[in-house]
Amino acid sequence: MGQKVHPRGFRLGLTADWQARWFNEKNYKEWLLEDEEIRKIIKKKYYPAGISEIYIERPDAERVNVTIKTARPGVIIGRKGEEITKLRQELEEKFKRRFVVNIEEIKTPELDAQLVAEFIVSRIEKRASYKVAMKRAIINAMKKGAQGIKVMVAGRLGGAEIARKEWYLRGRLPLQKLKAIIDYGTAVAWTKYGSIGVKVWIYKGDAEI
Repeated sequence: MGQKVHPRGFRLGLTADWQARWFNEKNYKEWLLEDEEIRKIIKKKYYPAGISEIYIERPDAERVNVTIKTARPGVIIGRKGEEITKLRQELEEKFKRRFVVNIEEIKTPELDAQLVAEFIVSRIEKRASYKVAMKRAIINAMKKGAQGIKVMVAGRLGGAEIARKEWYLRGRLPLQKLKAIIDYGTAVAWTKYGSIGVKVWIYKGDAEI
């Protein structure tokens, strides 16, 4: 049986950063569940914006700073900042805390594993060939400077009776090397035959540790 570890958790503190940038023993359980709910609300509301990561900081019990990394910041900001103001007000009303919402643009979404996985999912849900979608994502990532990329899909591929998995690898993917900068993302495509899981690993080079 394979022993697998999450590429991000494996490298926390070295080449990867925590998505929750706070620690509080007294309120840990409550705030952790609150963080998850905040992420779900934002992701569901602005899924077309191409959100990769949501970082949450808590300077004190009354304030929450949310940083959203997105490929299309205009969707979240809205006209003259109307949309981001609505989001902040909605979060403050629900969680009874003061929120500050910051937006960071992802310059090259082709090198963001989460966005690549969601791109493949969108193509599969539109009944495009999963093989074509996977190969297109790989080509785009390599053109943008990725040193390696692996894409895996699993489920009833092409409506087959028996579920299986298929994967493609281009370039290098040193999963055991701690200083390797490896981005990892997952997404699920819902089709009439059932769910198809998509996983993406992107190797961006080595960090200076």
